[in-house]
Amino acid sequence: MTTDSGSNMIKALRLTEWPNLQCFGHRLHNAIMNGMKDPRIDRAIGVCKKVVSTFSFSWKKRRDMAVVQAELGLPSHNLITESLTRWGSRQLMVERLLEQEKAIAQVLGADKKIRHLVPTWQDIDVLESINKAVSPLKEFTDALSGEAYVSVSYLKPVIHLLSNSLLQPEEGETELTKQIKSNILNYLNNKYNDPVTQELLDMASLMDPRFRTTYIADDQVDGIKKRAVTELMSLPTEKSKSQPGTSVQDLHQEEAAEPVTKKKKTLASFFKNKTPTVSSTSLSEQDKIEAELSSYLLSSETDPETDPLQWWKLHEANFPRLSYLAKKYLSIPATSAPSERVFSTGG
Repeated sequence: MTTDSGSNMIKALRLTEWPNLQCFGHRLHNAIMNGMKDPRIDRAIGVCKKVVSTFSFSWKKRRDMAVVQAELGLPSHNLITESLTRWGSRQLMVERLLEQEKAIAQVLGADKKIRHLVPTWQDIDVLESINKAVSPLKEFTDALSGEAYVSVSYLKPVIHLLSNSLLQPEEGETELTKQIKSNILNYLNNKYNDPVTQELLDMASLMDPRFRTTYIADDQVDGIKKRAVTELMSLPTEKSKSQPGTSVQDLHQEEAAEPVTKKKKTLASFFKNKTPTVSSTSLSEQDKIEAELSSYLLSSETDPETDPLQWWKLHEANFPRLSYLAKKYLSIPATSAPSERVFSTGG
């Protein structure tokens, strides 16, 4: 195994250090499957699978499909088979069948032996209700399965977005769509309602400069702040105070690079860096941590596209104590996908 693969696996397996934080992709997949427990859905999905299987095992039907697609001006796409080990594959199968509905009906309808497989209008209505409910969710599984960027701090915002927007009933939706959304939301809220999990997600959100306390419940903000202070207080003094700085060698290099020229002092130069400050020796370690946390929370807003790791790299010197918590919490992956990729690569 290469060094990069090994480091990726170690990073991904950080999930094992947090037993309450299970893979979000797996939980979302289970929530969707749980939300589709309905006899009408079982029948429609069964029909869908039979249709896909028919085209998968017949090259003649695929050839006929290509001809009909060209005649109807439909994309020349193949049907998608649901895979139990692939998150979101059911939605992709349903979406593709709806896209090719007219071509499927024409090809199957021309063969008396399999004409009965043509989905009825009731089946199509059910499949459209399924697709309407779960299609907005497919992007989150892929986005939170990355390994080259911070993902854990997104869980709190994503759950908030699902609860307050994407999984809320909308005007004009069918009752089945509303039911599926409600079932998915109830499942996720139940799984992430654990206090230990909530505390972990709140800490990760707090350490992300894009979110901080935005998605933490108002009655939990003070508690999370105290948790951060308490955790930093429990660290060895040397680690909690560690901060990067410019080395003496770097300073010498910078001085050598710039020619030394004497300039006449201005009046303002006498007051440079002379602003009165409170002596840090008069503050306890807890006071310093609390002051650092307050300064961090009051710092300027960060663009949503900002890489939080780059932000902390630039501001680590300003918040040396908090940077330890940022390294600890922001390194947690939101899903087990990175580790699974490593095992696949190793295989």
